[in-house]
Amino acid sequence: MNILSLDTNLLSPYATSSDKSFYKVAVQNAHSNMHAGKSIGSEYLGWLKLPLDEQEILIDSIQDMASEVRNCSSILIVIGVGGSYLGTKAIHEALKSYFGDDSTYPEIIYAGQNMSGAYLKQLLRYIDGKEVFINVISKSGTTTEPAIAFRVLRSYMEDRYGGEANGRIVVTTDSEKGALKELAKEKGYRSFVIPNDIGGRYSVLTAVGIFPLAVAGVDIRALLSGAKQAAFDLLGEDLELNPAYRYAVARQILYAKGYTIELLASFEPSLQYFHEWWKQLFGESEGKGKKGIFPASVSFPTDLHSVGQYIQDGRRFLFETLLHFEDVGDDQHIPYDPEDRDGLNYLVDKSLNEINTISKEGTAMAHSEGGVPVLKIELAKLDEFHIGYLIYFFMKSCAMSAYLSGVNPFDQPGVESYKNKMFELLGKTVLSE
Repeated sequence: MNILSLDTNLLSPYATSSDKSFYKVAVQNAHSNMHAGKSIGSEYLGWLKLPLDEQEILIDSIQDMASEVRNCSSILIVIGVGGSYLGTKAIHEALKSYFGDDSTYPEIIYAGQNMSGAYLKQLLRYIDGKEVFINVISKSGTTTEPAIAFRVLRSYMEDRYGGEANGRIVVTTDSEKGALKELAKEKGYRSFVIPNDIGGRYSVLTAVGIFPLAVAGVDIRALLSGAKQAAFDLLGEDLELNPAYRYAVARQILYAKGYTIELLASFEPSLQYFHEWWKQLFGESEGKGKKGIFPASVSFPTDLHSVGQYIQDGRRFLFETLLHFEDVGDDQHIPYDPEDRDGLNYLVDKSLNEINTISKEGTAMAHSEGGVPVLKIELAKLDEFHIGYLIYFFMKSCAMSAYLSGVNPFDQPGVESYKNKMFELLGKTVLSE
């Protein structure tokens, strides 16, 4: 098995060889322009070659800072919204244990991703008496949600720690400008840089993600190694040999035939926030100009017992991408029961992970027979290397898919609309562009 396998066999009723041929030249052109830095939004293509760059100095400095945080605190609060937190949480949740905190590493708590007064007030109560570090992530320092959270938490830190507070705040921001950069200089906060050529939803493999992940005990070298391998493997323009481009083209073929909603589905609950990162990546990259596939997600088997009926037998305007890891680490076998009242003794030679794999295949077959186009993405193991590989795979797929639909993958003009209306209602003067 390759590091990542994309199975499109169940698409044969929907995607013909002529459909694929139609996109071949478009893929080659988009690929050439992307790698030559000539495509629309090329100023934000820094993620494309990032895994291939030498990063040992950055990794060493991050590991040193992470070690200090681990030695001096039991909690790291990561303040950010959107791409400044979703990727980090996606990786951390995918890799950590389901139950019980590992006391070796600080607890990672997120703030600034909502504007719930109850959440922030209860967070302040929870951290009182515990040793705390803060990592605030923002290019500008003025994005409303994280800026509010940072103002509140900075006040708390200064009241509690006095002059020591500045040493417990780590900033990840622009290299040269912005309110947060200015404050960091004034206060003497330690800082990491958000590269100017990488946007938020493509930033998890920068200091934005790898610093808090290092604090949490994630092997960031293995994570980046997986992304580096993906960057090598996905370097070619040949549609048949590049699974990232095959995935992008499959999505566009289905979209052109009226399948306008994509469900990302998996059978491991720890991937819930990976789904959320994926939804932001594709939704914010493609949803422009009244175009775009709507990204949604389901967690199986839970959702097979809720929206599963709709997927199987509802309107035929959605398609499904099944994400599966063969090895998820721990596993549980089913014990033998001599009474067998639940009728499960036929499963005693199987583990739950084996049953999940069989369930995945059965689900794919049932949904396909019900008229749902199904793609399958499979990786060998749920670990740092393979997650890093998958993240890069999806980023490159997303960029190609957006280019094929004729939109800029890296801007988000629609996001500004809600902000301006909110500011208007709050009485803030909004400067027109």
